[in-house]
Amino acid sequence: SAVLPHEDTFAPAVAGRTALLAATHTDLEPIVLAHDPDPAVAELTRQAGLGPPAPEVADPDGVVHRLWRVTDPATLHRLTRALAGTRAVIADGHHRFAAAREHVAAGHLDAPGEDSGHGRVLALLTPMGPGGLQVRAIHRVVPDLPLTDALSLAGAGFRVTEVEPVHGDVRATAMAWTTRPGGPAFLVTDGVRVAELAEPSPQLQAAVPAEAPAAWRGLDVVLAHAALITGLWGRDDDPASVLVAHDVDEALRLAEERAGVALLLRSPSPSDVAAVARAGARMPRKSTLFVPKPRTGLVLRPHGD
Repeated sequence: SAVLPHEDTFAPAVAGRTALLAATHTDLEPIVLAHDPDPAVAELTRQAGLGPPAPEVADPDGVVHRLWRVTDPATLHRLTRALAGTRAVIADGHHRFAAAREHVAAGHLDAPGEDSGHGRVLALLTPMGPGGLQVRAIHRVVPDLPLTDALSLAGAGFRVTEVEPVHGDVRATAMAWTTRPGGPAFLVTDGVRVAELAEPSPQLQAAVPAEAPAAWRGLDVVLAHAALITGLWGRDDDPASVLVAHDVDEALRLAEERAGVALLLRSPSPSDVAAVARAGARMPRKSTLFVPKPRTGLVLRPHGD
């Protein structure tokens, strides 16, 4: 089974997770892999879930987690063979996956019984497509950028249209926009005023590298980074210059706290993400949020005996 990343990683974040592995010799939570649907895997999963779960817990967000322990050697062999013919996209855990590889490469294999032959990593596998994981966008916040300046600069490449918040509610207006299909377009707000950036000019779209795979070039988040943030707004693409927000509320709060603007994006589809991974390309860091997530601490994997 091939494991395909779809996002860039940030070296200091990988280094931090590698240091954590070196200190604990334990996978503290699984990465999440979305694999090609396979009828044999689906049937084995169904059969495994016929018995009572052990354990079953509800987290503070109201998500119920049920786990089944499968130990039958024949079942595990059939599952391994079925998964070997699939490809899996990393849905969550790019930095942990990279850290697992660094852990082996750095020679930090000194836990008793730790496998020195090749790296392994704890993973949750789920089929790609309907009924599986949902993909949500991760928004951007650019600090110290007044909205008036942001819109003036963006006007060189986009049609800029100010949007009147419905009943004066910026949050509700933003939530409705991000869940409505369309694009390529962005919503920009400082928490008080709101504007839509749409119809990118051909010159602006030319800022996206033409030699890149088509699946990558067509993503809104790529246009946002390659043409708007680093292009028209002239900002470096690093965690200090461009903050990320996992939902609209966090984006609005950060924009207000940092005297900047929130750049709100619509979610890519799971098929968009898979197409990028299969083309061997990488989306900008923190481009996608796959939900629901397994709760940290439910399953751990010590590296030693």
